[in-house]
Amino acid sequence: MLDSFEMVYAFENGRSLIALALIMFIAWLFSENKGRFPFLVMIGALAVQAGLVLLLFGIPSAQAALHGVNYVVGGLADATQHGSQFVFGFLAGGNQPYVQTPVDGQAATPPFIFGFRVLPVILVICTLAALLWHWGILRWITRFFGIIFSRTMGLSGPLALGVSANIFIGMVESAMVVRAYLDKLSRSELFVLMTVGLANVSGSTMVAYSLILKDVLPNAAGHVLVASIISAPAGVLLARIMIPEEKGRVATRDFSSDLKYESTMDALSRGVHDGTMVVVNVAAFLIAFVSLVWIVNNVLAFAPPVNGQPVTLQLLFGYVFAPVAFMIGIPLSDAEAAGGILGTKLFLTEFVAFIDLAHLPPEALAERSRMLLTYAVCGFANVASVGILSGGLSALMPARRTEILGLAWKALLPGFMATLMTASVVAALPISIFSP
Repeated sequence: MLDSFEMVYAFENGRSLIALALIMFIAWLFSENKGRFPFLVMIGALAVQAGLVLLLFGIPSAQAALHGVNYVVGGLADATQHGSQFVFGFLAGGNQPYVQTPVDGQAATPPFIFGFRVLPVILVICTLAALLWHWGILRWITRFFGIIFSRTMGLSGPLALGVSANIFIGMVESAMVVRAYLDKLSRSELFVLMTVGLANVSGSTMVAYSLILKDVLPNAAGHVLVASIISAPAGVLLARIMIPEEKGRVATRDFSSDLKYESTMDALSRGVHDGTMVVVNVAAFLIAFVSLVWIVNNVLAFAPPVNGQPVTLQLLFGYVFAPVAFMIGIPLSDAEAAGGILGTKLFLTEFVAFIDLAHLPPEALAERSRMLLTYAVCGFANVASVGILSGGLSALMPARRTEILGLAWKALLPGFMATLMTASVVAALPISIFSP
């Protein structure tokens, strides 16, 4: 007979499986051709998701490698901090020009200023990614995942390569990898590329998220990396359900890339330039959205309290998205707090959601709930990103601008649900495989 813990966990497993079916059903409701459900793609996508999670967390050597990712992230953060301190001095954690008073008997530590400790990491990772691409390392890894996605989900070579590149570089940059093929993509393939772009994050932001969560989630870097990898098949599946591929289309198996650098110095300089643009965009969006949240919360303060709590956007998000959090496997006791994080991710940005998640006190969320939320939040699917995606792709494909603008908002729903699907897959698996 199962003990109480096993019974509760078995129920949460089952609830997550129901969530998977519900997510696919919602996507089917918005399908442009409800009579053509991609059953083979569904089997392939779910198999790839579950298989990758079991492979990466279930095999001791792979699990050790994932834990090693945390050390790599820590090393990159330390290297970045040295460069930041050279430019910004004590603002980046260097020697402080004033005496710091110990707090609660603990030794004083330099202040953690987000703009000088996290944003520079994005710049360094963008530069490193350009170098690794030019040296062939990142190209080989991207091709490896592209072949997996092509064989398991029937994607053409260019689309599979673009989907794979989305795991490691940004949603617009990944389109540049297959730029020569963009005009040849079908409507369904273009929608897949856009949806996966919203369902994933870039390598530079992955490291930033890991740094934000490192003090509140064990093996944070490993979870963020796996979340980005396994959300890609989910995005492909949901996009294929909503816009099925046309019959009789022959998929090419060409995996060549259009992204090239002239030399190591060219990769270095372009990586720095692209990284600077990403840093500026992230900083600008954070300033704007955090300010807007403050304004809205101050307006909502005039509303009567709800259950003794002042009305805020986070509180409203918590009530609206609590059922969603509960369905993907988060316990009812954590559902309201988790719902607030999910709403913040969708209507503000995943950066703000991760920051809020890191600031939640330990008693507010169980460790398992925090882990599942990491998977559910790890994607670019938010209102602001729709503008970035449509603008970036329109610049690459000006002849298809009208089509892109029409698909961009449509891609937001499957992009958001893809990360929920990823969290549901993780919640459906034995919790023991995630333990070190």
